[in-house]
Amino acid sequence: MNQPRLTVLAGPTAVGKGTVSTYIRDNYPEVWLSVSATTRAPRPGEVDGVHYYFVSAEEFDDLVATGQMLEWAVVHGRNRYGTLRRTVDAAMAEGKSVLLEIDLQGARQVKKSMPEANFVFLAPPSWEEMVRRLVGRGTETPQEQQQRLETAKLELAAEPEFDHTVVNDNIQRAADELVSLMGLVAHTH
Repeated sequence: MNQPRLTVLAGPTAVGKGTVSTYIRDNYPEVWLSVSATTRAPRPGEVDGVHYYFVSAEEFDDLVATGQMLEWAVVHGRNRYGTLRRTVDAAMAEGKSVLLEIDLQGARQVKKSMPEANFVFLAPPSWEEMVRRLVGRGTETPQEQQQRLETAKLELAAEPEFDHTVVNDNIQRAADELVSLMGLVAHTH
């Protein structure tokens, strides 16, 4: 009998991790998608415990200090986001297949504390496509774009640290492949 495993999905910025995990949440109810804790304020329509666990900066400090965070990070130098160890442990104890969609720093933290987890790298179809996604938004200055591309290069270099690579050439296909890697039966389309 396969032990319910924790699968960590990470990859470079703008590769579409959120889109793939949302597709899985909507189409694969048997996958338990981890909900992060954050210090940022809820946006309209966001529900505590569904989209995020909204906590104060003090509460977050306590969770980190007492070792209750599986991983955490400061995002854009402002708000902190993290994964509560107890919610993941509880889901695994119930025999659920847990999917954790996080950034590379987070994935490295999880690897330290739970090396037995299944680490999946979500890769862009090509470098050109990656550039198109990062630059295509047209919201950044050329300097900011350059910085993002440098970051993306470093992030892509992390691929060998992972157990598997899934190429996000098509959301549905990538999601199905990820679900198969989790040891679940993927839908046939």
